[in-house]
Amino acid sequence: MSISFAEQIRIGIPDELPPMPPEEPGISHAPARLRVLSPDEEALALQNALRYFSPRLHARLAPEFAAELRRDGRIYMRRYRPAYPMRARPISEYPARCPEAAAIMLMIQNNLDPAVAQHPHELITYGGNGTVFQNWAQYLLTMRYLSELEPDQTLVLYSGHPLGVFPSHPDAPRLALTCGMVVPHHSSPQDYDRLAALGVTSYGQMTAGSFMYIGPQGIVHGTTITLLNAGRRYLGTDEARGLSGRLFVSSGLGGMSGAQAKAAVIAGAIGVIAEIDPVAVQKRHSQGWVMEVESDLDRLLLRIERARREARPVSIAYLGNVVDLWERLAREGVAVDLGSDQTSLHIPFSGGYYPAGLTLAQSREMMVADPAGFRERVQESLRRQVRAIQQLARRGMAFWDYGNAFLLEASRAGAEVRRADGSFCFPSYVEDIMGPMCFDFGFGPFRWVCTSGDPADLAATDEIAAAEIEEMARAAPPEIRRQMLDNLEWIHRAGENRLVVGSQARILYSDGPGRIRLGLAFNRAIREGRLRGPVVLGRDHHDVSGTDSPYRETADIRDGSKWCADMAVHNVIGDACRGATWVSLHNGGGVGFGEAINGGFGMVLTGSEACDRRIRSMLFWDVHNGVARRAWARHENARFACERALAAEPRLRLTLPHAADPELVQSALEGVRR
Repeated sequence: MSISFAEQIRIGIPDELPPMPPEEPGISHAPARLRVLSPDEEALALQNALRYFSPRLHARLAPEFAAELRRDGRIYMRRYRPAYPMRARPISEYPARCPEAAAIMLMIQNNLDPAVAQHPHELITYGGNGTVFQNWAQYLLTMRYLSELEPDQTLVLYSGHPLGVFPSHPDAPRLALTCGMVVPHHSSPQDYDRLAALGVTSYGQMTAGSFMYIGPQGIVHGTTITLLNAGRRYLGTDEARGLSGRLFVSSGLGGMSGAQAKAAVIAGAIGVIAEIDPVAVQKRHSQGWVMEVESDLDRLLLRIERARREARPVSIAYLGNVVDLWERLAREGVAVDLGSDQTSLHIPFSGGYYPAGLTLAQSREMMVADPAGFRERVQESLRRQVRAIQQLARRGMAFWDYGNAFLLEASRAGAEVRRADGSFCFPSYVEDIMGPMCFDFGFGPFRWVCTSGDPADLAATDEIAAAEIEEMARAAPPEIRRQMLDNLEWIHRAGENRLVVGSQARILYSDGPGRIRLGLAFNRAIREGRLRGPVVLGRDHHDVSGTDSPYRETADIRDGSKWCADMAVHNVIGDACRGATWVSLHNGGGVGFGEAINGGFGMVLTGSEACDRRIRSMLFWDVHNGVARRAWARHENARFACERALAAEPRLRLTLPHAADPELVQSALEGVRR
């Protein structure tokens, strides 16, 4: 007798051993991880895994899990991967006692959808190790708890492990979760490898572990904004021609990096993106996120020249090694206008970066069999890549670090990427573009998901958003009018750009007042019956207030506090106090374990007046916390945004800085040094 989807969710971990699920064709699998545990620690890892199951099953499961640990370096509990298709369903199909719990289940399944996730069978959404859960038992138990969750209870997750459901109250979050929150002194990449192998921590990246990933669309708007503003800043492009005929070169099509090709086309450029994994290339090509695929460098260079002559936007995946691409471009003197990199260099030796001269299979074998040798090959490739990039930069290419730890790992490899004062020779995209042009004003990657699963609901929210933005743009001060007009162009073209992969979701860079207006408008549309189901509001952790990361989100904070994580921690606490449906706090993100603290939220809108109150309170805090921090760091654009907020909200009080005369400061210091 077949069991329905709803019944399987309610069962959670079954009492009897399920059959081993079959392999699915076309699925990209995570590489084997380093075997870093001692014999005693391997025994501990196995004990940790077995505690999810009745002792009567241990004799069968122990050898199986031990084999997984030996083969994969992790215990994924592959036998417990569900038999039902993994995808976001309409919210009405989830067995739940409150709509908030059903919406969270929808978001979890979207993160594990094979069309969305990078390595779905290993529960990895993006970034090489951006983990939703550590194992399938955690997934099954979490989904069961959510199906039982009442409106006055809160589910707690420790790095994917469902600690339990606790009594709370209706205004408390329905879910509070953390990922990788390790004591700082034990928060190195090596510590992560050991703790993850033990099954006691996970790397949630940003929106993987917080269940807020919406496919590559989640970063495509930010990448488009970055490219457009890079053209304006570095190339002096005008609004008429934009990036027409301009060449952008980067790497990575696997997870969030998959947005680069689509963003290049939306921005009007020629985008060439290197990717070594044929499964990732095929996925993005079949989804329409990359237009053409080329594996021969001679033909690729001819195609680039034809694209320049035609001055038409095109995206081309180079199926091969990124170092080979950069070196060939440099050797042939190809005029590259804009360049970056989105390999997963937060895990350079565990599948995030593949060295030149080795195939994908050879690399995956060597990283486990000869980790020291593999490390040297990776670092040699990084040095070669930097040399080629520097050649092209001397000829006029503008290159930036995309916050993936490229410059950090290149410097650790011995590449010449630092100036005499210790700063990097290339900027982070946050330093020159995203920070001063977006974050300082409160603009960031706001997003929403239509839980009905109906494309008509998404189209309706696009229309609502366009009307609200158009009205805001007319009244916008000149300091932010360009951002508003870019947003208006984005939302008008969102449907034709075919951005949806997985859930019916949309990304839109919006400021604080804009997010509140959109949230209230969506909630009103639900209340009036113009939308068929609830809407989930959220954002990337890569946002104004969401992340403290000295190599990315806070790279442009120059008062010495870019190394401090007060903002991100306070943001999660404040969101939980003001009406978030779920909150998350993570160690890591795109730059690596121990290199950042980041957090996020989800808010389920049901059309109620209580949701209106939560929107006004929580979204205001969620943006202005970071804007106030940036203003205190003496950012003039952030001060401008704070003064607007103070004028609009009489209950707000902010501590704004007084500027000190640099000559007075130096004179005082010289006086005490004599």
